[in-house]
Amino acid sequence: MSTYPSDHVERVNRAIDHIVRDLARPARLEDVAKVAGFSPFHFHRIFKSTLGETLNQFCMRLRLERALYLMSHAPARSLTEVALHSGFSSSSDFSRSFRRQYGVAPSTFELERFRRDRHHELPHAMRTKDGESVFATPLPGENPDGFVAHIRDLPARTVAYIRVLEPYRQGIVQAAYERLLRWALARGVADGKWLGYSWDEPEVVGIAACRYDIALVVDDVALDGEIGRFDFPPMRVAEVDVDGDLALESRAIDWLYATWLPQSGYMPDEQPMFEAWHGRPYAHGSEHFALACQLAVTRM
Repeated sequence: MSTYPSDHVERVNRAIDHIVRDLARPARLEDVAKVAGFSPFHFHRIFKSTLGETLNQFCMRLRLERALYLMSHAPARSLTEVALHSGFSSSSDFSRSFRRQYGVAPSTFELERFRRDRHHELPHAMRTKDGESVFATPLPGENPDGFVAHIRDLPARTVAYIRVLEPYRQGIVQAAYERLLRWALARGVADGKWLGYSWDEPEVVGIAACRYDIALVVDDVALDGEIGRFDFPPMRVAEVDVDGDLALESRAIDWLYATWLPQSGYMPDEQPMFEAWHGRPYAHGSEHFALACQLAVTRM
């Protein structure tokens, strides 16, 4: 989004944040445009030119992708529960919208095949300098790295962030971090808690539509061009420490979802997966990461 005027970036991000805080809230053009500080006519044009889809298309996609995420990782929930937690007014509304998008009812949708078809995109995008994939997914139930998950209760947090679209492009997140670091250094807050988080799961969304925020926990922040603000509520997380390369982090996330979560008595909460950095991000370059993967969870 950095190719657009900073004022437009700030306003579109404000609109996106308003939407994702409550997917069940009707996203009327007039209301969301008011949040962004545009007239409805101008907001519609700017939103579509920035994200490549209209407001209604964006909201519907987010709701359906939330539903697919819950169907994948919270199988104990009924389709009616999935529908309501994804922002649909009823199971029939969900079923109609799902069928319109995917051609079949959610009850007959081949979810695992859909995820397998998307699974190749991320390994293809994330390769070493020698062209090899950094990803090797352990089978469910396996834990060759000896990961251990700890449950933590986190307080409410306010973050200053820069949002990155298509974050799996080489170097784009690190460049956003460097811009946010300059902002933080000028305000004396650069040694606070750094976070990274993706609002989307690549196997559901596809990497081209993913959104990633590089963020810094702050006491307060005023919106400033591409610097946005988001207020996270208190949450419970399952946390796994990672001290190694991107492949190790990828295995930690896969282990959390595929092995730990089904046996834990928890299901995913409606928050992104967090990277909670130990110190500043990229302190060891882009080949070695010291961070904790934090999966927001709630009791079944």
